[in-house]
Amino acid sequence: MSEHPDHAVNRLRSDAIARSTRPFLARGARVRRCPGCQVAVHACICAERPTLESSVSFCLLMHAYEPLKPTNTGRLIADCLSDTHAFIWARTEVDPALLALLNDSRYQPYVVFPGEYAQPTQQVCEQIAVELGRRPLLIILDATWTQARKMFRKSPYLADVPVLSLQTEQLSRYRLRRSTRDDHLCTVEVASACLQLAGDTAAAEALDGYFQRFTDAYLSTCRKRPQ
Repeated sequence: MSEHPDHAVNRLRSDAIARSTRPFLARGARVRRCPGCQVAVHACICAERPTLESSVSFCLLMHAYEPLKPTNTGRLIADCLSDTHAFIWARTEVDPALLALLNDSRYQPYVVFPGEYAQPTQQVCEQIAVELGRRPLLIILDATWTQARKMFRKSPYLADVPVLSLQTEQLSRYRLRRSTRDDHLCTVEVASACLQLAGDTAAAEALDGYFQRFTDAYLSTCRKRPQ
């Protein structure tokens, strides 16, 4: 068991807990969890957490509840890749730091989302184009599919950001929450697919392996697996 790593997602989690007037009771709330990996203490996987290098950066735009959920997989990205940013999404206000990041000349932002939902004037890409002197910044909406569609539609500051539409036939292996569609990838699976697309195969495989290890450890401590 270890203390939670100091990264953007865990800082959002700490801030949310500090502001909350009552505990967030996620499924399995009575389990004594490792603060580092959010798995039950006796199944802790902190020692297996890899430190990865990549040619791209990630920005997680998270629904307010996601940082508090032990099943959240966006946290796994931040666990392994140091240049991972995270912000809470809100319909009526935007974090100035997020806007500053989107306008930072060192980054080339893309929002990772199915191209069919793009605005008519919005550029849709299937490849990551690396511009000289700019690092790709891949924005992932970390939420349920229903929430993510709303977030995409109601975020006007993303309207001019190119959409990176992943072309993958991969089926999700996420087993910690129910989904109506097997082709809807969870957040960390999207990140792994992006790393593959960027040519960072070793990082993609290592991140996917950590995700599978997290899933197995989490489920091994559950009384009943989701159907």
